[in-house]
Amino acid sequence: MFVGRDRELDKLNTLYQSKQFEFAVFYGRRRVGKTTLLQEFMKGKNGIYYMAVEGTKRENLKGLSDVFLSDNGSMQFHGVFPDYETLLNHIDSLADKGERMIIAIDEYPYLAASYPAISSMIQKHIDQCWKNSRLFLVLCGSSMSFMEEQVLGYKSPLYGRRTVQFKIRPFTFWESREMLADFSTEEQALLYGVTGGIPEYLSRIDTKVGLDDNIVQLFFEESGRLFEEPVNLMKQELREPMTYHSIIAAIASGASKLNEIATRTGLESGGCSNQLSSLISLGIVKKEVPITEPEKSRKTLYRLADSMYLFWYRFVRPNMSGIIRGMGRQIYESMVKPQLSDFMGTVFESICQQYLFLPDIYAELPFTISEIGRWWGNNPKERRQEEIDIMAVSDNKALLGECKWKNEKVEREVIDTLLSRGELFQYPEKYYYVFSKSGYKEDAVEYSQNKGNVRLISFDEMCEII
Repeated sequence: MFVGRDRELDKLNTLYQSKQFEFAVFYGRRRVGKTTLLQEFMKGKNGIYYMAVEGTKRENLKGLSDVFLSDNGSMQFHGVFPDYETLLNHIDSLADKGERMIIAIDEYPYLAASYPAISSMIQKHIDQCWKNSRLFLVLCGSSMSFMEEQVLGYKSPLYGRRTVQFKIRPFTFWESREMLADFSTEEQALLYGVTGGIPEYLSRIDTKVGLDDNIVQLFFEESGRLFEEPVNLMKQELREPMTYHSIIAAIASGASKLNEIATRTGLESGGCSNQLSSLISLGIVKKEVPITEPEKSRKTLYRLADSMYLFWYRFVRPNMSGIIRGMGRQIYESMVKPQLSDFMGTVFESICQQYLFLPDIYAELPFTISEIGRWWGNNPKERRQEEIDIMAVSDNKALLGECKWKNEKVEREVIDTLLSRGELFQYPEKYYYVFSKSGYKEDAVEYSQNKGNVRLISFDEMCEII
């Protein structure tokens, strides 16, 4: 069953209907659904698909030859093109026929690594032949840094040739819900959190068993699909992953400043900074500054961008020995399950941000927002540090939000605290949004009704939007 990606698929199909050359670039982290989207797009269309392998130049040439020659019935080369130039000349002949044809190369970075000249060669054939044809070229890759620098970057031979690009991201909570229809809304949020919204992981959830059994089967059994997933992904992306594991574990355990991370890992700050940059490029770590601060603020913090990594490094990695010994269920029940609500705090913040960008909600916001984030800083009056879960600003307006994933209803005190934090800012117009998993006590509802700029939103209300 194909789920989500409606905008991307609509755009691709619109481009397919054009009568001109198109060159689409797909990229995004592993397991995010790039290949599934590509194959869905190619259904019922005239096309050739090849997934490059991490191997030699000859091995990929043989693989490309197999798909081109078997699909086009040409046996003049006895099953293998003699070289890549001959292969590309063959594509020229296909382009000259004037028919619409998709040629898709998945995991393109593997092909380029095995034969670095291929990008320049493709550029030459685009400029000399394909740009005047009806060929639809697709290059797809999981190495985001390679795709951004070596395919889309201005130093790439292919720079300026693409007609559309797609950075395929994890599903939002609302997109994930389509794959989690058999669970309650709270369970949907938890499963979204532990999988990070990655479609491949969501597809592994067993609808015949409950939430706890799914988490145990995925993470807390040695045979579980996600038991060693971050380890395997890091091995694919990084040459020496050991230190990176330590950095991610430090962040998962609460270290957020560069010096804190360096201290916990025993690394020099300079080396730690370089490795953090690599993790950011992989989409595992994100660098944050308060929404009101410039990008190079000294208040920079580091957080895990992927909640599956947060869950794994916080709960699975420290307990791998026990899980291997068959104690996974007991570990989950006694150590992990009681902490799920705390784990969901940052996940719920992300869900609330996504909610504000749902089309129907976005249209009703008090002002148009483009960037949204968090804020933290000093309260000079109270002489303490303050944090705001969600904040967006535009000219003389600000939206400030508090997110509570708790089993008890929110009291008036929470609203008062948010209002007092709002006094730290001099924006003439300020709007306050409070999000709560469990709803609100009567005193909070009455208090908000007397404030024209405070809105209370329950998780149930959020989930009414499909």
